[in-house]
Amino acid sequence: MALLFSDEEFQQAWTELDQPMLDGGWEFFTETMNVKIYRLYSKETGLYEYKVFGSLPSCSPDLLADVYMDLNYRRHWDSYAKELHEKDYSGQKAIYWEVKYPLPLSNRDYVYVRERRDLDAGGRKIWVVLAKSSCVSQCAEKRGVIRVKDYKQSLAMESDSSGGTKVFMNYFDNPGGMIPTWLVNWAAKTGVPAFLTDMKKACSNYANYCTNNN
Repeated sequence: MALLFSDEEFQQAWTELDQPMLDGGWEFFTETMNVKIYRLYSKETGLYEYKVFGSLPSCSPDLLADVYMDLNYRRHWDSYAKELHEKDYSGQKAIYWEVKYPLPLSNRDYVYVRERRDLDAGGRKIWVVLAKSSCVSQCAEKRGVIRVKDYKQSLAMESDSSGGTKVFMNYFDNPGGMIPTWLVNWAAKTGVPAFLTDMKKACSNYANYCTNNN
């Protein structure tokens, strides 16, 4: 089975935990809840790629990584996840994810692969999760739902030495269809902080969830 992601991709995913790399057109976008967001405009797509730097207090990186990877649990706490599961498509595992969009917009869905590695970087323990779109022909598109075919995300996590997690995330997706620019900006500005708030709550409730579902 071919590797989904290279060693170099995992290495690159965590380097900006130490030093943000914002040359080449990256611009400051917004700051909230111990999080700074930068964006880079793509002339090719007319959309932005985002980098997120910040911290999540009172949630350890190993717990955060476990919560992030647990799809069954995410269906409990993520109100935007209409459908979310991993499936074997003719020998290739991929994740199907349908995301609720506000009316009158159509829902979006994703088919993607991901991989987690817990790295030892010169004595530092770093958790990295990489994800990207996957072309799985066996997963047919649904009527009324727009398939997101260009998606990538990297997430790197490390202890902040005070019981929380230092986080760096890089992501891009092309939601397709006609979405007003103001809505894209609003989603980026409010969606990330809201997601982090939900993640923090999900981390605090994870032990109870695991106990009740074992």
